[in-house]
Amino acid sequence: MDISKSIDLCAAYYGNQADAMRQYLESGQEAALRLDNRGPICFDEAGSLDPAIREAYSRYGFYVFTDVLSKEELADIEADLGEMRKSFPTGPESLVNADGHPALGSDCKALTLVWSKPLGDPLGGTALANGRHQVKMFEPEAAKEAPAAAPFILLGSLQFSDACLRTYAHPQLLRVAEAINGPDFAPFNEALFIKDPGIGAAVSWHQDGVTHWDSDDFDEDIHGFNFMAQVYGSTAVNGVWVVPGTHKLGKIDINELVAEAGSERLEGAVPLVCKPGDVVVCNRQLVHGSFPNCGLEPRVTVNFGFHRRSSVLGVQGGGIHSEAQEFDAETIARRSRVLGYAIDARQQRFAGESPYRYQPFADEKKNFSWNTQTRADIKDYNCDDLSI
Repeated sequence: MDISKSIDLCAAYYGNQADAMRQYLESGQEAALRLDNRGPICFDEAGSLDPAIREAYSRYGFYVFTDVLSKEELADIEADLGEMRKSFPTGPESLVNADGHPALGSDCKALTLVWSKPLGDPLGGTALANGRHQVKMFEPEAAKEAPAAAPFILLGSLQFSDACLRTYAHPQLLRVAEAINGPDFAPFNEALFIKDPGIGAAVSWHQDGVTHWDSDDFDEDIHGFNFMAQVYGSTAVNGVWVVPGTHKLGKIDINELVAEAGSERLEGAVPLVCKPGDVVVCNRQLVHGSFPNCGLEPRVTVNFGFHRRSSVLGVQGGGIHSEAQEFDAETIARRSRVLGYAIDARQQRFAGESPYRYQPFADEKKNFSWNTQTRADIKDYNCDDLSI
């Protein structure tokens, strides 16, 4: 994809830093494509994840799986996106959509839509999310015709989109989750990140995870990972940037990194460059963030993550994605039921595909059926997000 026009457009927002920003975007895009952590999902003859993929993921903290979602599956997601947008509230304080009907999420207990001013950074430099977004990103001035506020994160997305629910159960991705976190892996959180051109907000540099930084058992995978499925693709302008290898270094002072770089353009960072249908597996401990989308291309990321069971069982949660609580076996089982429904929903849509077999369901002899009646069972499911 040629993003030169987007790079020029984006750089122009940065005033006397335009040339520096243009060079940063261009060199970052090139550096990302030189890394040896990109390709199709592959398993060896024993059915295990290709060791080369596992090693590259461990080395960099992320891996770009190419051509994971078919055109058919992407079309399903796009159709659901269109329907969901029609149901979005008219603004951050509204409970109705543009037609005056109850808005998507208006009757939910948990937060659903997170809003931002166009090209803003609503989290950076605040105490939100336990203050993990330490620095404020540059907030360009949006066009006069831009709305006063725009949605940029939809939480609890699986209850609103059957297509996203089915993607959550993609069998190859779940086999990757098993390879990284073990066959009894546990769910985490799901969301849609929406970065419309000329509007999409920044996400300040940060590391995910708040619970295990000082644990005696700390290692590079203790806070889990996210899958990031790209609907329209991802570039240096609209995509997430990461600092490879930082997932192994423990808790990092982001302010210090910015001071060393002399700007928010962190040294050594690269963007997650993807085509439509590519899926990134990204370690939550990586330093990562994104600039406001000042370019021409949209980005919508179907985001869903998983943990080791040992990282959440009996652990006091971090209180970011759900109320702070100790996660017992009952909570984990209750939160996992959406995966059971997802597996059945996917099998109904893609009947020729071999479904993933989730070990805890087999051990407990649980069966799930996705239908009109069981749809109500996942309303507000994300109140039990296993947030660490």
